[in-house]
Amino acid sequence: MPREIVTLECTEARKEGKPPSRYMTTRNKKTQTEKIEKKKYNPFLRRHTVHKEIK
Repeated sequence: MPREIVTLECTEARKEGKPPSRYMTTRNKKTQTEKIEKKKYNPFLRRHTVHKEIK
């Protein structure tokens, strides 16, 4: 099965001393080889921020 579960973590929260928000999502390993980067809502900062895939 080519889909794998990945975790996205907020990139801006640590700089501001807040806990990072995390989201779970899936990606297709065959078509998407690079790390995922999406804008998601961070409830601790109360705004949308860039979330990057972590391993």
